[in-house]
Amino acid sequence: MLKDKCALITGSTQGLGYAMAERLAAEGCHVVLNGFGDPVETERKRHHLEDSHGVRVLHHGADLGVPGEITQLVETAERAFGAVDIVINNAVVRHFAPIESFKVEDWDRALAVNLSAAFHVTRLALPGMRRRDFGRIVNISSIFGQRAIVNRVDYVTTKTALIGFTRAVALEVAGQNITCNAICPGSSPTPAIEARLADFMAEHEDLPRDDAVRAFMASRQPSGRFVAMDGVASLAAFLCGPGGRDITGAAIPIDGGWSAS
Repeated sequence: MLKDKCALITGSTQGLGYAMAERLAAEGCHVVLNGFGDPVETERKRHHLEDSHGVRVLHHGADLGVPGEITQLVETAERAFGAVDIVINNAVVRHFAPIESFKVEDWDRALAVNLSAAFHVTRLALPGMRRRDFGRIVNISSIFGQRAIVNRVDYVTTKTALIGFTRAVALEVAGQNITCNAICPGSSPTPAIEARLADFMAEHEDLPRDDAVRAFMASRQPSGRFVAMDGVASLAAFLCGPGGRDITGAAIPIDGGWSAS
């Protein structure tokens, strides 16, 4: 069902976004990567997806905080593949500070990249989805879309808003073969989380990595382990495939029991 579909994944040059790109490429999707990073490494990853899965893969470095660049991103995908069949809104920025010292520019940047970008990509891709009577929109929210944590007001706010956005879009497209869902992961071993784990291990030098992960997770996921990025990617692929046809407007946790605790 997904062979030769076009999947546009924001924030996909590394981490969870790239894991989802690899899984959808394995399902036969052509992929539009988006994000920053070392150009040589990004090109290596692009070639890897093409060579491994026999699909076409483009990279567009749009800054998702700039609406005009988002327009260019979607237009590039549509010129290459006719329309965008799958959108995964994954791009995110994170800041850590109590609200009274939270920088205004960081707040504005988070709203733009974490939330408004999902709006812009979706509104631009939807006309093509409606013409084809096929579309899958997956918004990557978070466990923090369902509960809060201190000193992360931008992240909690935007990830919560993505769930509301998901429900609103799902109802607007419910009459066609278009779905919109949110995935709410717990902690995965993304580069950002690995950096925080490294800081934790530096403070607890006597702990082997496995023990450090369990201690790091003690107040988070009851499973005591990271959520596998491949698992999140598999869930996204399922939602985009035939089995996900009647799932829409959902906010699905994949968090090692965190939301149940």
